[in-house]
Amino acid sequence: MEEINSDLKEYIEKNILTKYDYGGHGKDHIEYVIKRCFEIIDEFNLDVDKNMIYAVAAYHDIGYRIDPDRHEEVSSEIFKKDENMKKFFTEEQINIMADAIVDHRASLEYEARNIYGKIVSSADREISVENMLQRSFLYQEEKHKSENPEVIDVINYSYKKLSSKYGKGGYAKMYYPDKKYKDYLNTMQDLLENKDKFIEAEMKIAKNLGRL
Repeated sequence: MEEINSDLKEYIEKNILTKYDYGGHGKDHIEYVIKRCFEIIDEFNLDVDKNMIYAVAAYHDIGYRIDPDRHEEVSSEIFKKDENMKKFFTEEQINIMADAIVDHRASLEYEARNIYGKIVSSADREISVENMLQRSFLYQEEKHKSENPEVIDVINYSYKKLSSKYGKGGYAKMYYPDKKYKDYLNTMQDLLENKDKFIEAEMKIAKNLGRL
């Protein structure tokens, strides 16, 4: 990413990406979202400030460990309070980016307010069924750990959540549906339509994670 300000990139890599260690929302996921942002920008030939996109993607889940249920708002608040961002962006840009961080959430009831929110929201959608199954399993396992759930319970939680998000008529927003996402969605929906196959696939994930 030669087009990204080197000082901004260094600051985020050392001070922001290192804070991600939450289940399915770890550093790998953030790096994935950053990569997907630039793939979407290139495929749809979008005219945006790439430094802004990079920062929004880097901060978009930073509040997850604090409050998963309203992590988009917490992440935006953390971003706005980071005085270091004033070295790289104007106040107007920071406000646009703060809105974009809030608007990345898949279950958003309104359309993202600016192009930066739409890009990061779209990039936040998974394009690998296997990766999504693992992220979902880890997330549900962490979310319900106080219940000490059995593996099948975690899988059932995962099935319910993914069905509401990616099943036909699901709530996941995708403003820039590229080919990778369309292929993923078709495969995921086929899997969700057969719960037995879904359970079998998630059992393989659980086994690979050492849960079985």
